[in-house]
Amino acid sequence: MHERSSVNELAKQLRDELDRYSPGEKLPSSRALVERFRVSPVTVSRALARLAGEGLVVTRPGAGAFRAAPRAAAPVGDTSWQEVSLSADSAAEPVPRAVDASGVLVSLAASPPGVIEFNGGYLHETLQPVGAMAAALARAGRRPGAWNRPPVEGLTELREWFARGIGGAVTGAEVLITAGGQSALATALRALAPPGAPVLVESPTYPGMLAIARASGLRPVPVPVDRDGVRPDLLAQAFRATGARLFVCQPLFQNPTGAVLSAERRPEVLRIAREAGAFVIEDDFVRRLAHDDAGPLPRPLASDDPDGVVVHVCSLTKATSPSLRIGCLAARGPVLERLRAIQIVDHLFVSRPLQEATLELVGSPAWPRHLRTVAAELRARRDALAAALALRLPALSLPYVPVGGYHLWARLPDGTDERRLVAGALRAGVAVAPGRPYFAAEPPAPYLRLSFVAVAGTAEIAEGVRRLRAAGDLLRPEPSGDQALR
Repeated sequence: MHERSSVNELAKQLRDELDRYSPGEKLPSSRALVERFRVSPVTVSRALARLAGEGLVVTRPGAGAFRAAPRAAAPVGDTSWQEVSLSADSAAEPVPRAVDASGVLVSLAASPPGVIEFNGGYLHETLQPVGAMAAALARAGRRPGAWNRPPVEGLTELREWFARGIGGAVTGAEVLITAGGQSALATALRALAPPGAPVLVESPTYPGMLAIARASGLRPVPVPVDRDGVRPDLLAQAFRATGARLFVCQPLFQNPTGAVLSAERRPEVLRIAREAGAFVIEDDFVRRLAHDDAGPLPRPLASDDPDGVVVHVCSLTKATSPSLRIGCLAARGPVLERLRAIQIVDHLFVSRPLQEATLELVGSPAWPRHLRTVAAELRARRDALAAALALRLPALSLPYVPVGGYHLWARLPDGTDERRLVAGALRAGVAVAPGRPYFAAEPPAPYLRLSFVAVAGTAEIAEGVRRLRAAGDLLRPEPSGDQALR
């Protein structure tokens, strides 16, 4: 039997038998448990450790395990005063720092068993380089000094590796290691805009970034994108109208549209920001998830920016595992010191063993093999999802089918209630992400974001679309009041 299953079963059996013992009474010895349940001493030790972690038993070295005394009931307090305090605090701020994590939780919350996840944002476990990561972590743990405090900016080798990936004149000295992309975005937004300030964002855009901005007291101002990325004419107009000094964009495989900023617009965006005296936060979040039919990718904006307009953010999390929270910030000029200071104050430093393991992973032969495997698999999944939608749900429109990233952005028929559709789809056994949280203001139409990265494969994609079709009646607009009465 698998070791983990044995530990789970033994822990359950011991948990069920605890009522036989009085608080403080000793449980059978480890040797007795080994003989009785026919498991290894390691299994017994881990099962008892689990119960100890749950507060059910107390282990004493050399004496054994004892049933823990029941916990005293916690006093029931009155926390209603907090509502007044928090409201009074926000009333004095130019922009209330409301924290709405619902748009982020859509891709983080675990779905009920049996539900197909078209809302996930991370590689399915069958796509993750689990063996390579485990080997890298084991090697990293044996590196000299691996468990010491790292430099606050990050390990020099890792900073230089990220700098080479960005390209241009970016050096390792201009890179800070962060605990993933979300952490890097939070640091950048805090560094570059004071509370109450406007910040220009693409429309639609990543809900997690909108949540960070609003929690920091910033005012997101939407600038529409099309299949060639953000529209420069509207970007310039937004800078003039708002006086903003910050624009956040995803030039490559934009979330959620999948658009790539065109070669013609790239220098325009940099010029417009430079003339406005503004920074551009470049969120380069899925460069390593290009599909194998993508062809040569455009370089990061930061590689073509000698004047320090661009603050570059990227992460390895999307291409590896949700728990490999390693990313970077890259910037040029005085802003780098401000970013560094905020990073230190907020996080001190990023775990050194995780940095060391990342170096081991990206330096191994398994790394390029993994990227090639994922590129081919994502293309196959993208094509399977697009074909299934065209066959079973022709009412959904795909304005753009990207050659990178992990999702499709589907426009619903006008008048569709996307909230009802999302709820109906979940009842049918498939979880999808509504489009509304991706807009900083009122959306121009109803949308769904359909991810193909968190499912087991193309067969599950076909089944997921079949289930989504079961909620297909909800794609029809709600009848008006007059129609409903007829």
